[in-house]
Amino acid sequence: MEKPIDNYWQKRLTDLGKTLEANNFAVYQAENSEEAKKIVLEQIMPPLNAKSVSWGGSVTFIATGLYHLLRDDKNLDVIDIYNKSIPPEEIIERRRQSLQVDLFLTGTNAVTEDGILVNLDMTGNRVAAITFGPKHVVVFLGRNKIVSDLDEAMLRIKNYASPTNAMRLDMKTPCTKTSYCEDCKGDNRICNTWTITEKSFPKGRIKVVLINEDLGL
Repeated sequence: MEKPIDNYWQKRLTDLGKTLEANNFAVYQAENSEEAKKIVLEQIMPPLNAKSVSWGGSVTFIATGLYHLLRDDKNLDVIDIYNKSIPPEEIIERRRQSLQVDLFLTGTNAVTEDGILVNLDMTGNRVAAITFGPKHVVVFLGRNKIVSDLDEAMLRIKNYASPTNAMRLDMKTPCTKTSYCEDCKGDNRICNTWTITEKSFPKGRIKVVLINEDLGL
């Protein structure tokens, strides 16, 4: 067989896509982050006629290049939670406002083989938006987020995604030194709210873009 690695990932992503669709998620397949951007701009957004947009913390979303493009779109009411020039209390208010937008874009910490999204948040704005609020949600999902089951998803998040995100954000938590979860108690703890999204409700509200690349944390 030629290109066994390519065939391996194509098979896994195709199977996962079918499972996600059976769980009422709308599913799109992208070979890379650039194609994921095109899918959002050319396939997802036009029929939605979204007037307002925001996003949750996501390295994968940034990798698509959509952040700067949407942020600067004069035809959209953009609630930008990444702007570090505004005070923290304003960021919190923007996060509240982002729960009422037409379109919310984010990533996911893990997805199981049976099509369940698993996430862990610090403030909860990202998982809140996935669960309820925005009319439509786009979840970007690199192939490295695929795990076998819920136990493996939680293990991945606690001992990889959370420590690396804490390092990325320069948080003063024990995991930034040990590289694995210490179940810390401090104010800088980023592991506070779990969500397990088994199905999209209403059907198709959550749109998952599967990307055939290792992306994000």
